[in-house]
Amino acid sequence: MEKTNNDSRVIAMVQAALIAAVYITLTLIFAPISYGPIQFRISEALTVLPYFMSASVPGLTLGCLIANLLMGSPLPDVVFGTLATLIGAVFSRMLRKYKFLVCIPPILSNALIIPWVLKFAYGAEDMVPFMMLTVGAGEVLAVGVLGNILLLALERSRVLSR
Repeated sequence: MEKTNNDSRVIAMVQAALIAAVYITLTLIFAPISYGPIQFRISEALTVLPYFMSASVPGLTLGCLIANLLMGSPLPDVVFGTLATLIGAVFSRMLRKYKFLVCIPPILSNALIIPWVLKFAYGAEDMVPFMMLTVGAGEVLAVGVLGNILLLALERSRVLSR
């Protein structure tokens, strides 16, 4: 039986929904370390998935949006935190030809955007450049280390084909 364009769309929607569900679950399970000026959002490791599939871009974005809504985050965090994830995912997808560069866009977008969210949505008193370092460090660990381990494991297992 031949796959139709509608079949491909349904598959992409299911993939996006599954990625969103995993992102939400990981964020909520590890909520104590997923939020705040010094954060380590383990779910951010999934931001390497644009290397494998375009469906991960809406999946990651939706997952971040829903996780922030479920945690009762202030509106600026819901909007700009989700925007940071979307920007990171889009640029990661664009860099998919360069395997070890796909982790850079989510690290940069979160390190540059989230400190402002922490300052204006949560009233964090730390200096923005300091929070850029702390959020950036968390992203380097979550995406640069865990994300690349995930990327290599998925590639080696051939669970996802490019």
